[in-house]
Amino acid sequence: LAKLLTHGVDVEFWRSDFDSSSKPLEAPGPHVVFWGVIDRRMDSASLRQLSHDMTEGTIVLIGPQQDPDSDVLALPNVRTLPTQPLSALPAIAQQADVLIMPYGDLPVTRAMQPLKLKEYLATGKPVVVNRLPSTDEWSDCLDAAETPEQFSRLVRERIKNGIPAPQVMARSRLQRESWKSKAEVLEEVLQGGES
Repeated sequence: LAKLLTHGVDVEFWRSDFDSSSKPLEAPGPHVVFWGVIDRRMDSASLRQLSHDMTEGTIVLIGPQQDPDSDVLALPNVRTLPTQPLSALPAIAQQADVLIMPYGDLPVTRAMQPLKLKEYLATGKPVVVNRLPSTDEWSDCLDAAETPEQFSRLVRERIKNGIPAPQVMARSRLQRESWKSKAEVLEEVLQGGES
């Protein structure tokens, strides 16, 4: 009998901003932030729509670039930063107004379970994603878009209004996703029990 053990998240780590050496995002706010590999898995149409609709602020893409869409990087309110140390990311998240996961609907993205999704949720910040199978389980904790227009609208709505209370409450189940909880599940499986 196979059992799937998904990755965990350190909720306390992502709620902290202990890295005092981390500088504020040096760009006009509000800040819409993505961290991860900047590549062709990102939905260019969603980023272009958001860039067009944002009358102020900056879309900040943080991470290594692997053949990204050069048109997106050339947008006037898109800024890229190189990979940041893990210790700096909680402070960066606290400076963000909205965290985004603008992946396109592709075979590779439909099959992935992005680590950053749980990280984003653990920060307590608004999260807007393009809907994928991996986001459905967390749909009550975030905003999931089906189109570039909806993606842009949801991001701008969250900039203006912040995270709604029902999403905050729904995220309480992240505690069951802690590495400690995952270790307990693994221990039970190894001992032949069910969880």
